[in-house]
Amino acid sequence: MLLTRASLAVALLAAVPGVARAQDPGPVAPPVLDSIAVEGNARLTAQQVIGTSGLVRGQPTNYRDIQRALAALFRTGQFDDVSVRQGEDSTGRVVLVLVVRERPVLTRWAVKGVDRLSERSVKERVKLSEGRPIDRAAVERGRAGIDSMYHAQGYYAARVKVIETTPAPGQMGVVFDVEEGNRVAISQVQVEGNARYNDKTLVKRMATRPEGFFWWQKGQYDDDKLQQDIRERLPGWYGSHGFIDFQVIRDSVSVDSANGKAVLHLAVEEGQAYAIGSFQLNGNRRFSTEDLTALYPFGADGGAGQPFNSEAWASATEEVRTLYGNNGYIYARVEPEETRRTGPAGEPLIDLKWVIREGEPATINKINIVGNDVTHERVIREAIVLVPGELFNRDRLIRSYQNISNLGFFQQPMPFPDVQPVENGVDVDVTFRVEERRTGNVNFGASLGQGTGLGGFLGLEEPNLFGRGKRGRLMWQFGRNINDFTLSYTDPAIRESRISGTITLFNSRQRFTVGDLGRRRQVGGSLQLGFPFFGSRFTRIFTSYGLQQIKYTGGSSDLRQQFRCQRCTRSTLGGSLVRDTRVGLPFATGGALTNTSVEFNGGVLGGTGNYRKLDFEGRYYAPLGSAGGNANIGSGIQFVLGLTAKSGFIFGDAGPFYTELYSLGGTQFGIPLRGYDEFSVTPNGFDPTAGGSSAASVSSFGKAYAAFTVEAGARVSQSLYFSTFLDAGNVYRSTRQYDPSRLFRGSGVGVAVLSPLGPIGIDLGYGFDKVNRRGDPRPGWQLHFKLGNFF
Repeated sequence: MLLTRASLAVALLAAVPGVARAQDPGPVAPPVLDSIAVEGNARLTAQQVIGTSGLVRGQPTNYRDIQRALAALFRTGQFDDVSVRQGEDSTGRVVLVLVVRERPVLTRWAVKGVDRLSERSVKERVKLSEGRPIDRAAVERGRAGIDSMYHAQGYYAARVKVIETTPAPGQMGVVFDVEEGNRVAISQVQVEGNARYNDKTLVKRMATRPEGFFWWQKGQYDDDKLQQDIRERLPGWYGSHGFIDFQVIRDSVSVDSANGKAVLHLAVEEGQAYAIGSFQLNGNRRFSTEDLTALYPFGADGGAGQPFNSEAWASATEEVRTLYGNNGYIYARVEPEETRRTGPAGEPLIDLKWVIREGEPATINKINIVGNDVTHERVIREAIVLVPGELFNRDRLIRSYQNISNLGFFQQPMPFPDVQPVENGVDVDVTFRVEERRTGNVNFGASLGQGTGLGGFLGLEEPNLFGRGKRGRLMWQFGRNINDFTLSYTDPAIRESRISGTITLFNSRQRFTVGDLGRRRQVGGSLQLGFPFFGSRFTRIFTSYGLQQIKYTGGSSDLRQQFRCQRCTRSTLGGSLVRDTRVGLPFATGGALTNTSVEFNGGVLGGTGNYRKLDFEGRYYAPLGSAGGNANIGSGIQFVLGLTAKSGFIFGDAGPFYTELYSLGGTQFGIPLRGYDEFSVTPNGFDPTAGGSSAASVSSFGKAYAAFTVEAGARVSQSLYFSTFLDAGNVYRSTRQYDPSRLFRGSGVGVAVLSPLGPIGIDLGYGFDKVNRRGDPRPGWQLHFKLGNFF
């Protein structure tokens, strides 16, 4: 049956919005489609278009069917436009024609002009799929997302344009062209509603600050930092002064497009300053009220009437949680409750309460180690201070994690241990996950030492020999001024015990170019054994014996006269007490190292020379915070403050072993003192002639020394470390002249890196107490290179 012109016209007019019918023809039976055609399609077939529309030839069709067909075609995302019209076929029959305009296929999209922000983060704002029809709404969302990202980072002049290209018919490329402009600078911060503290006081507590005179006061706008100021820093600071109802109710930025300056406007409500009303403690059974009250920050009497400090309260609450966690109560809940009320005199008070739900203590069921394909499990378990069957202790869990990291055998940072309850719902299994890293290396190349000149080296080192934590090292340095062969082997657990041992053999020939020290030939070896001190995991006692034959030739005339030695023998018995709790090695971020050692040379031991040597060393590290990273301990940039103190004393006659005496200055030969040349700090004061090819004399060496370092460092990774330092030290002719208040000072900056060729350090130091030949002050800079293990 043919679809008549009149009935088709009625159906089409009804399907097109906005077209009013002149008159209601009354009920009309839905026409039956006799034929359907498609126009404008190139990529899709007519059958695909008709099938998607849902229209069926030979079925009654009204205007609602046609509207649903249009909506179905639009929903596919394949078309920019779809319409219907009346047509005729070659026989003159009326045909329903679907007229479509296909969307081009997105072949490629890109971002252009991104320089000041991360291109990867900018691209993450765009959600487009290549190889699919272009989604113009998604293109606009991507453009707006990039624009808002730049605004959030302070680039208010940034403009994002969308450029469309046509690589071929039916195809499209999209380029987001970014004009970044300059970042606005905060010139002023204006605060409204602050009656208790002025604007300047509040700005000091914010990370968002206006630009200033110094180069680091750039006044950069960062939306993330601003949000932290609004939600954390300002409320936290006000809360520490009792204003716990403080809030920022409005923030805005007004930008002057002419000069790129901006004014940050904040509107705040300070609220009232609360004082402490009462303190209660409920639910504690494991610890007495007296034990927990000792952690309460406002005094044992409850602190009634004292100003409330929200930061101190939160910190004390966390200490209580830690106390429970370190005693196995990992399910304990310590809930701080704060009740506001008005006092008798109308003053605002806050009543404090710790509500404790202790639960059952958790015992460690099993300790699992996953991922150690090379390293034997015993090596890792030696570093774990937790024991199955004991109560869970979070501090000991963290210490175990740090000890495993200190081994240096695994990728850093390691995932934090996984603690999961077992079937009884109380006890826990602890799982340490590690990922092996390449530990052994073969080194070869050139070396440069301020004490030995230019040479080459070939080395083989494996700190995890056979996967059992044993260390083997073979090093050969050669050149015009050096021929040094060293072979050593260390077993940290002899026959699976806690006794360690190290054996070293060496054959060395050296000619020193810094200071005319002549030539030295050494042949010998040493044996060292280590024992745990009363079972401690961090304190060990070491005993050692060394025997070496030394031959000195050449050198300055006073050295030859003072230290004549054609073939000398040094027989040494030594002992040391070492406690090492450092974490984050090789660039420590916490803990301490203390080392007290004594050596006996000659006497009943035989050999040339008869003296005793006593050395003290302490290295202390305090974490200052971190930046970036994730939840894993040690990730991101770690900031640390370090203090090193060292002193040494020699009693008796060192005989020909002048290199066993102390010299100060530089970084490569004697005791390091940055900012000064090698051998330049002597018992007689600063020697302006030292360094370069100038001769070192007998007066360059002493029998006692003191050296101190204060260092602020940034540990970027396990292989990169930046620091700024202050050094001070001196060397003394005898132990009686030891005076740690009379020191030479230096300061500067440095960088250390663990390269495939070994540790390399570069320091730029400024010596404050240098003088010229006339004795006039002449401070100056000194560049130092360090090679080898200088940690």
